[in-house]
Amino acid sequence: QLVESGGGSVQAGDSLTLSCAGSGRTFSQNALGWFRQVPGKQRSFVGTINDLGGTAFYADSVKDRFTISRDNRKNIVSLQMNSLKPEDTAVYYCAARRVPHPGVRSELYEYWGRGIQVTVTS
Repeated sequence: QLVESGGGSVQAGDSLTLSCAGSGRTFSQNALGWFRQVPGKQRSFVGTINDLGGTAFYADSVKDRFTISRDNRKNIVSLQMNSLKPEDTAVYYCAARRVPHPGVRSELYEYWGRGIQVTVTS
């Protein structure tokens, strides 16, 4: 089970950190990812991190602004979002794979959180 927290409404240029708490003894063996979705569009890739947290990949649209990190002792993955833009407004989803390798495609992920709203106003 994955549960996101930390969403909300902020102004452009602000920062926000999303967290995702996972349950299960295999959390540290799973690659994790963040995706986002706006109404009427497909879910899109934001970033992904491998099991040990040493490798991460990001979508071009968030590169250099967003950072993924994880704490396997606490079963938490975080998404630090800086310099937020109105186009970052979306429902953000945390996802987990059964394997340790990061992935950029949503179909690679077996487990999903319910999502959390992030709204950025100009």
